[in-house]
Amino acid sequence: MLKRFAILAAAGILCAACVSTEAVQIGTVVKRPLVPWKNVVVYRTADQVPGQYEEIALLVATGDALWTNESQMWDSMKKKAGAMGANAIILDATSEPSAGAKVAAAFLGVAGADRKGKAIAIYIFPPEKK
Repeated sequence: MLKRFAILAAAGILCAACVSTEAVQIGTVVKRPLVPWKNVVVYRTADQVPGQYEEIALLVATGDALWTNESQMWDSMKKKAGAMGANAIILDATSEPSAGAKVAAAFLGVAGADRKGKAIAIYIFPPEKK
């Protein structure tokens, strides 16, 4: 059992950044310059977005719940959004596997203990000059 735990721990270290984000483009494709991911702003709701914006893509991030955290999920989505020319994301939801699923994944090697996050990548238009 200890050997199995050591193998899982080593795999976890290798998988520490194993969050993947998929994107489904929305509407007309407008080519925009890349935005550095650290400059992509995160909003909890659409009401918080300051000004007009255009939805660019639906984002879904997935990562192993034992080896990732929410911060890594949001960073992965920010990277994908920035690569698409989005300068912000609006969070939708995060789902966590149950405690039982996490234990089964850790000790029995059972799949299905993935953390998932959803967001909408947006481009916020610059404010109009008066």
